[in-house]
Amino acid sequence: MRLVARTLVLVMAGATALPIVIGAQSTPATTRSETRLQLADLLRGDQRYWEAIPIYDQAKAGATQEQLVRASTGMLQSLLQVAEFTRAYEEAGYLRGLAPRDPEALALNGDALWSAGLFDEAEQVYRDVLAIDPESAGARHGLARSLATQQQYEEALDWVQAALAVSSDAAVFHHTLGSIYQRMHRFPEAAAAYERYVSLLPVRATSEKADWARSEVRFLQSFGDQPAVQLAEPGRLHTIPFRLVRDKVIVRGRVNGREAVDFVMDTGAEQTVLSQPVAQRLGVQPLTNTLSAGVGEVGLRGLQAGRIQSLQIGTLEVTNLPALIKSPPLGGLPTPEAEGFSPLALGLSVTIDYGQKQLIIGEDLPDESADIVLPLRQHRLTVVRGVINGVHPRSFVVDTGGEVISISRGTDSVLPPLTVRQVPLKVYGTSGWDEDAYLRPGVNLAFNQLQFPNFSVVVLNLHLPSALLGFHIGGIVGHTFLSDYRVTLDLNRSVMKLKEL
Repeated sequence: MRLVARTLVLVMAGATALPIVIGAQSTPATTRSETRLQLADLLRGDQRYWEAIPIYDQAKAGATQEQLVRASTGMLQSLLQVAEFTRAYEEAGYLRGLAPRDPEALALNGDALWSAGLFDEAEQVYRDVLAIDPESAGARHGLARSLATQQQYEEALDWVQAALAVSSDAAVFHHTLGSIYQRMHRFPEAAAAYERYVSLLPVRATSEKADWARSEVRFLQSFGDQPAVQLAEPGRLHTIPFRLVRDKVIVRGRVNGREAVDFVMDTGAEQTVLSQPVAQRLGVQPLTNTLSAGVGEVGLRGLQAGRIQSLQIGTLEVTNLPALIKSPPLGGLPTPEAEGFSPLALGLSVTIDYGQKQLIIGEDLPDESADIVLPLRQHRLTVVRGVINGVHPRSFVVDTGGEVISISRGTDSVLPPLTVRQVPLKVYGTSGWDEDAYLRPGVNLAFNQLQFPNFSVVVLNLHLPSALLGFHIGGIVGHTFLSDYRVTLDLNRSVMKLKEL
């Protein structure tokens, strides 16, 4: 399956030096709130988010309405920075009750919905904010990010550039601009945007997202002015046979024109993946180090990034494309780490016909009929929406490299406590073994009209993959979910279609 806390340190000199502005009608309680708010703001500005969060919470005691809004706003911003997405969602509801018509608070509420994987709700909030305040930089940025998940890149570019016109020094806006350019395979512009993002971070910035961006700048710049991810035959549909081995779709491919190797067709990978021995044998050199996260005790894993000169799978040939190299390799796994290939990572749509054992890959697929149609979004990985126990909507990663249906621990935490003995499982993924995985029976899953009543799901630790992606992964759907259908993942139409075999 695919796929930071700091010690609390309070510097008293800094606290006593804070300029405290107290109104004429202040009380001891509001004075304490003001002191705490200013300290928390200072800590947040220094990226000491874990220290700021409890102080914002303490500042609410005895606070005025205006102080409550400031405390909730600062707390929510801090929670989003440390990927505490479930708590952020709860805090956003509190803030919305405090300031139901304030554009800044509402835009932040949209960010919290986004981080919870509730993309439709977030987009509606951003549009509502823009109706109130067309100049809202936060809402413009949020709408840009939402449009990009539906492949509407040109419109997304317009909106993120409109956000930058209002707030040119907002680092996250430049990060979003870089990600859009990268999805469009415009690597020089993407590198420049990521470089600007890094330059705007505080000097002491050490977040995983910042480390990833620094390495990504070096990697994207290594392509120079060469066009990236070029199809040998643009517009062609490619029909490619596959084998099903241990519930995984296997295709044969050639890298750099050399010997054929087996690839897992893995929609849970955001780039083509090579094991270290295969990369060395086929002449794919590492260019920089990068970060990835997946299921397993390692969590956040360092890998290498390289460039494949050409990849040929059946009649599909792509040149000058990025690749992840699993180096250093993980030990102690039951099988060697495999090569992975995802058409979605290249911006191509795909139909997986489990009945005929064929892939159909292309830039634009025919609009076929289907028994079930699910809205689909792609934010580095492809997700569809499911509802758990009728009341908990979540985003599920579509992972053809995975086997079962799973949910995250964060999702599990909102469900009723188990009334039966917890059944431990030993699950391994791209980051090793997840020793704490377990089976949860009696879950009701719904994906539109597709129902899985009283179903047993695997509970996995998906916190670090969620943090790296920037939203809560509610779960993963793999072979168990997909294999009874002709499955179409259509990026242009932003839908997943299922036709029963």
